[in-house]
Amino acid sequence: MTFQEQILQGIPAELPAKKAYPKDANRAPKRKDILSVEEKQLAIRNALRYFPKDWHKELAVEFAQELLDFGRIYMYRFKPEYKMYARPIQEYPAKSIQAAGIMLMMQNNLNPAVAQHPEELITYGGNGAVFQNWAQYLLTMQYLATMTDEQTLNLYSGHPMGLFPSSKGAPRVVVTNGMVVPNYSKPDDWEKFNALGVSQYGQMTAGSFMYIGPQGIVHGTTITVMNAFRKILKKGETPSGKIFLTAGLGGMSGAQPKAGNIAGCITVAAEVNPKAAKKRHEQGWVDVLIDSMDELVARVRKAQETNEVVSIAFIGNVVDVWERFDEENIFIHIGSDQTSLHIPWTGGYYPVDTSYEESNRLIREEPELFKEKVQATLRRHAASINNHTAKGTYFFDYGNAFLLEASRAGADIMAENGIDFKYKSYVQDILGPMCFDYGFGPFRWVCASGRAEDLDQTDEIAMNVLQEIMESSPEEIQLQMQDNITWIKDAKKNKMVVGSQARILYADAEGRAKIAEAFNNAIAAGKIGPVVLGRDHHDVSGTDSPYRETSNIYDGSKFTADMAIQNVIGDSFRGATWVSIHNGGGVGWGEVTNGGFGMLLDGTREADARLKNMLFYDVNNGIARRSWARNKEAMFAIKREMERTPDLKVTVPNLVDDNLLTDLF
Repeated sequence: MTFQEQILQGIPAELPAKKAYPKDANRAPKRKDILSVEEKQLAIRNALRYFPKDWHKELAVEFAQELLDFGRIYMYRFKPEYKMYARPIQEYPAKSIQAAGIMLMMQNNLNPAVAQHPEELITYGGNGAVFQNWAQYLLTMQYLATMTDEQTLNLYSGHPMGLFPSSKGAPRVVVTNGMVVPNYSKPDDWEKFNALGVSQYGQMTAGSFMYIGPQGIVHGTTITVMNAFRKILKKGETPSGKIFLTAGLGGMSGAQPKAGNIAGCITVAAEVNPKAAKKRHEQGWVDVLIDSMDELVARVRKAQETNEVVSIAFIGNVVDVWERFDEENIFIHIGSDQTSLHIPWTGGYYPVDTSYEESNRLIREEPELFKEKVQATLRRHAASINNHTAKGTYFFDYGNAFLLEASRAGADIMAENGIDFKYKSYVQDILGPMCFDYGFGPFRWVCASGRAEDLDQTDEIAMNVLQEIMESSPEEIQLQMQDNITWIKDAKKNKMVVGSQARILYADAEGRAKIAEAFNNAIAAGKIGPVVLGRDHHDVSGTDSPYRETSNIYDGSKFTADMAIQNVIGDSFRGATWVSIHNGGGVGWGEVTNGGFGMLLDGTREADARLKNMLFYDVNNGIARRSWARNKEAMFAIKREMERTPDLKVTVPNLVDDNLLTDLF
């Protein structure tokens, strides 16, 4: 069968042969054995409902073994035979070009060069899933191939509930992931519901099909690292020869060494999974691979002596690095951590002094002991960080729940007031006041033609638009504008494309809309093919996350999720091709609500109207909320936008003199 025929058939007409699991695959961690016997039977019953009854006897035994072996039913047998990657959009069988664009993005998320655990349909973060199983993938692709522009597909945590009549202006797909009732939104609840096959963790851009590999956060990571150095270096100093120590080289965290190289420092990134570290080295995202601590110390000293710009992957535990550098008196200028601490008990963070293989055994067979070891490691990790910060190291939480989990483990990371952490998150210190409050966030696009020359043209278009905007930009955002112009000029040189021909660029509402409009005009003129627009959920308006995206909200509302819900609803009727809303993403189930979108530009007038309407709202909804929280940068940005847009009328706060409050209670 051709690729198109396989897509159109959905679930195969005949039961395919059982597949052997690839020996060289980067397997997802085995999940907890958390279901009772009755619940395991329910999980099998739930899985079998995708298939004809005469297959049930054979599949029941197979799925029970998968549940026993992996803690999940992935349905390996039904993984398609064709290669998984983002094909040029015209190669997809589709009645709707918008649906074809979504198919392209789904396959990009599952491309083995992009995805962390592709056999398990997991894109990044250890558990960020596109679908729960391969049957859901097959059915969804079939629905997308046959839908019209007057239908909408509803996806419930990866399950395609079906096509419903709608309208041309409606989204083609509406995605929800992990949206369980709040009182049942704890880690063990998630493990249970996922094992039952009724809910999944979509992370941010995994379950909403907008992941573009580590590049997706390289720009934000670069901005963060550059500005972290700007905070601590003296005037005239550069990051050359200075050390950035961190951990994690999996999905999103794989961006760190590349960002360090762009920022111009020495990056040391520890990673306990040898396959993940080697993959990043093979892809050119990290320069040097080392598995000996003595060799690491010697290599870092050599780099410091010559002010070398280099990124080093250390295969081992980052706690050992912090402690050894302390003993060797190697000064760490900036430090952080980007392990997957949103899932600390299921492979997101590994204990020191325990091998990677033994840790994976403990996760499955002795989960309580594993938890004890992880929490002991967190206490030790924090203690070593404290030793370094006492010497002058600038440490920031990278939004991976490090400080949150360290506090739960009893580590010494609380401030004197017993409420706040000793260290701020990177959003509090850098991205919040410098970017999000002004409306700057991770705008991204994918050239659906698959042509590298189209990406080159879009880079040039975006650069020209930004340069034109910068000429009349106020002083408050000149640094942001210049950083982004420099970024897009060097984007191709930095070789960040993995999978689809994609790019990311931090831009505000004006920049996003004008860049998108210029793309749409180029498509209409036949200069480039269709373009898919999107963003990370880690943005101005899409995510309510009290310890990350909204950690610089100080009016008490950082624990509310109104902004994310308003964002996804507002985008849905303003022209998005698809919208998504997730429980979890980045910092764990129950800790965050985040929404995303995708939009296909096809050169039509309708696309032009949609992009202007939707992109304006997508950004300014968040600026308005941040302004109401009394963030001065956001107050400046929303007032400026109201002057430019007469139809925008936002409630602006009246500021209160602190002295009035002192003796009230």
